[in-house]
Amino acid sequence: MSTIESRGYSNPSTLVSTEWVLSHLKDPNVRVVESNEDQLLYKSGHIPGAVEIDWTLDLNDRTRRDYLNRPQFEALMSRIGATRETTIVFYGDKNNWWACYAFWVFQLFGHTNAKIMDGGRLKWEKDGLPLTKDKPSFSATKYTASERNDRQFRIFRDQVLEHVQSGLPLVDVRSPQEFSGEKLHMDGYPNEGALRGGHIPGAKSVPWAKAINPENGTFKSAAELKTIYEHEQGLNAKQDIVAYCRIGERSSHTWFVLKYLLGYEHVRNYDGSWTEWGNLVGVPIEKSV
Repeated sequence: MSTIESRGYSNPSTLVSTEWVLSHLKDPNVRVVESNEDQLLYKSGHIPGAVEIDWTLDLNDRTRRDYLNRPQFEALMSRIGATRETTIVFYGDKNNWWACYAFWVFQLFGHTNAKIMDGGRLKWEKDGLPLTKDKPSFSATKYTASERNDRQFRIFRDQVLEHVQSGLPLVDVRSPQEFSGEKLHMDGYPNEGALRGGHIPGAKSVPWAKAINPENGTFKSAAELKTIYEHEQGLNAKQDIVAYCRIGERSSHTWFVLKYLLGYEHVRNYDGSWTEWGNLVGVPIEKSV
């Protein structure tokens, strides 16, 4: 496997290898964060010193469909012993779906000193690196966050409708069956409330997993990614692009690829995604079945 630096990414510093993480396990300026879909994984064994951030409990508001607010984010960062100077390294299951989701939420609050561990849990385990069930404890810090910035990296339904009406590009990162309208959800997953199947008009179907090397969960090279997004789909780094999926986790993965690995300047994640759009009254959809 080629090194991260040799793959031609626009921002290679946003990725770190499993070897890099192993060498920084005792670095007080680095906080490793595991964020999974499977809530039992962390308890079954995790990278030594890693803290868990649960996407449902820690990143989302408990009473409304929205993310945590500034005081809640500050409390979260204080609890995990992080300061604004702390390097946060995310990893997790599902080839870093939820790691990228957590990374995206952190960007909303301006914590730019953040990275993704290339390959996630899959590669760490394949490399035979140590796991522990010991839960770390860190002294609380006094963390001051920026106000949540929903304008730069996030987009809402009315803005998406304007985006569609302007003929600007969208990337649907769900499975081909979800995109076509054949299915309302991925195989093995429940329907999370969408009443209609299909996709947002004009969206291009680029399933998120095309960006990943399936044997170890690492990201493909920049040249391979450009083939997928640019040569095959006609996207380019200057466009205003919206990525979406079902609830925003898969599209945050594609958002990371486009923004950080390929250097796209204007990419936003529509976290409302199909669970919202598929239920809205009066908005257009397309089907290909």
